[in-house]
Amino acid sequence: MQYNVLIVFLVSLIVLNGCYRGRPSEDPPIHVNPNMDWQPKYEPQEESAFFEDGSAMRMPVPGTIARGELRENSTYYRGKNEQGEYVDEIPVPVTMNLLQRGRERYDIYCATCHSRVGDGNGIVVQRGYPPAPSFHQDYIREYPDGQIYDVISNGIRNMPGYKHQIPVNDRWAIVSYFRALQRSQYAEKNDVPVEKLDNIK
Repeated sequence: MQYNVLIVFLVSLIVLNGCYRGRPSEDPPIHVNPNMDWQPKYEPQEESAFFEDGSAMRMPVPGTIARGELRENSTYYRGKNEQGEYVDEIPVPVTMNLLQRGRERYDIYCATCHSRVGDGNGIVVQRGYPPAPSFHQDYIREYPDGQIYDVISNGIRNMPGYKHQIPVNDRWAIVSYFRALQRSQYAEKNDVPVEKLDNIK
């Protein structure tokens, strides 16, 4: 009999305890393993008594490069030659796949300001954002490909840089599509495929 009463009591206690689950409590939480909650670590810009200069953030060891950060090919990664000048032509093969990828990335990252045709009258400009320059101005048409790549990577004036959002090859893809947009506004009859000539009036 006592055994049955004890079981009923324990079951009732468990059920009643479950009713309060999720309700606010003023009691501090129980930390079974406090090391999982309070791990010793340094936050960015934090001081450290361990190092002589008092800084927890350490400079890389001279002559070392982080994994994945080797950028030997200056033309590909910076759009500049070894003399620091912008390269004239895109350093990757321009294929239809590259142009299509460039169009896709352009529509995502660039068209909001520059518009789908590159005239600088994108949707955010129509809503009050400072106008973006048209790609079809003579001085921009004379930019070397490396300079366009550099602007996409690092920005210019009120345009932010996109090197953290857009991978290197996609930036070059955008450059190729940028050139296609410019060509579309200054195309000549000889640029049109023969099978499409009948559609031209």
